[in-house]
Amino acid sequence: MTKLISWNVNGLRACVGKNFLDFFYEADADVFCLQETKLQAGQIDLDLPGYHQYWNYAEKKGYSGTALFTKEEPISVTYGIGVEEHDHEGRVITAEFPAYYVITCYTPNSQNELARLDYRMKWENAWRAYLKGLDEKKPVIFCGDLNVAHQEIDLKNPKTNRNNAGFTDQERGKFTELLAAGFTDTWRYFYPEQEGIYSWWSYRFKAREKNAGWRIDYFCVSDSLKDRLESAKIHTEVFGSDHCPVELCLK
Repeated sequence: MTKLISWNVNGLRACVGKNFLDFFYEADADVFCLQETKLQAGQIDLDLPGYHQYWNYAEKKGYSGTALFTKEEPISVTYGIGVEEHDHEGRVITAEFPAYYVITCYTPNSQNELARLDYRMKWENAWRAYLKGLDEKKPVIFCGDLNVAHQEIDLKNPKTNRNNAGFTDQERGKFTELLAAGFTDTWRYFYPEQEGIYSWWSYRFKAREKNAGWRIDYFCVSDSLKDRLESAKIHTEVFGSDHCPVELCLK
């Protein structure tokens, strides 16, 4: 069995000061993906015996950033999606393995008053094209903070959040389009009707205490991998960030 974990750590140095390494070792994942590391090269020295480490840093300091740690050395690793406009913020790492690609992604947030929604729509089209291109070669597993709650059951207060960043009709539509291009949201594959399980809670208004959250962290796979899906989990019990880790196991 292969176990993969994804976690938006919202600043890795802060998360390491909480319980990151405890969870990392306890999880013992084959591949461990991070988003929002908020680091530059040389700002952290993580000793992770048995893992190969790959980092993608944003050009802007203290912003965005992704990492991928894997026990098996990949055939190849690439950074970004090969589109100049989208590759300055350290948002994507792709690791190629014999049977599939694993990609960690931190999708751009549309921001307050949807200041970045137009940019986000361009990103979504480029991202979908990138994934489809890879999927033509071999199956794809992509994970991360995709910054969208897809359905009303994916957040606590859908009515009041409609047209807020992460729950606009446009963003939700792009996620529908992505899945229709040949991918499966693994959590929903196992739990199609499950409500009340989220992966992100605002730091304000005691949102986590009240479980007023959003499910915006995902593992999605090429439809061709569906028969290998073993289990999907959202680790709501794990603290250290405003997001919690999500997990996928493959046969």
